[in-house]
Amino acid sequence: MVHSMTAFARVEGAGAHGTLSWELRSVNHRYLEPHLRLPDAFRDLEGAVRDALRQGLSRGKVECTLRFAEENTGKRLQVDSQRAQQLISAAEEVAALIKQPAPLNPLEVLAWPGVLVADAADPQALNAAALDLFNQALAELKNGRGREGAELARLLNERLDAMSSEVVALRELVPQMLANQRQKIETRFAEMQAELDPQRLEQELVMLAQKSDVAEELDRLTTHVSEVRRVLKAGGAAGRRLDFLMQELNREANTLGSKAFDPRSTQAAVNLKVLIEQMREQVQNIE
Repeated sequence: MVHSMTAFARVEGAGAHGTLSWELRSVNHRYLEPHLRLPDAFRDLEGAVRDALRQGLSRGKVECTLRFAEENTGKRLQVDSQRAQQLISAAEEVAALIKQPAPLNPLEVLAWPGVLVADAADPQALNAAALDLFNQALAELKNGRGREGAELARLLNERLDAMSSEVVALRELVPQMLANQRQKIETRFAEMQAELDPQRLEQELVMLAQKSDVAEELDRLTTHVSEVRRVLKAGGAAGRRLDFLMQELNREANTLGSKAFDPRSTQAAVNLKVLIEQMREQVQNIE
């Protein structure tokens, strides 16, 4: 089963100290490129999160955002005496520069960031909860990438079916197109009232047949189509392999177009190139 590189996952978990939530977004990229947005209190998680991403994914630009809404209800408030004393000392130093300073309001001191604090949560327990929640989010992300990968595989197989039909139809038409071309040459010589040298005419027709021989290109197209089907069925990290096969399919379609000597073969080459380009765009999203 192949996986897409595009997906989104969000999970949330509430605990005694607050609510944790992870948002994971992934888009296509040549390599695995994680971007982490973590609150300062959870910076120690960065290494574990990156390891989990490397083990779970092989390609894609992945944005991981952690949010923590702390729960203060019911917590006993404490005063950071050291910070409060520093703030009071600074206020007294400034007051000494003023002729008639206003008295210091204790509530203003308490309102200063970091002076009044609630019971601190256990950082190790919080990190463990956040990491467990991240693994849930990563599993959800991988499931989403799998679902979209299955849809991409279905679309690719539809286009492979269309390519196979084009190749089979063109292969059946080649003998008829060569016969028509031979008739055109003979008619043109007759209209010019030229004296035909049967041996020379046969040589020209042989050269035309050699230049117009597309059997090899059709065989290679068939082989590449079969290989794409095999890779899709095998699954795994198939994106780079599929991208290479798209290049090979396009090469054979270009050669087929350069050898075209009949409007039907020209149209077949154009149809094949359109199908290959549609597949190439889809393959860019496969992991």
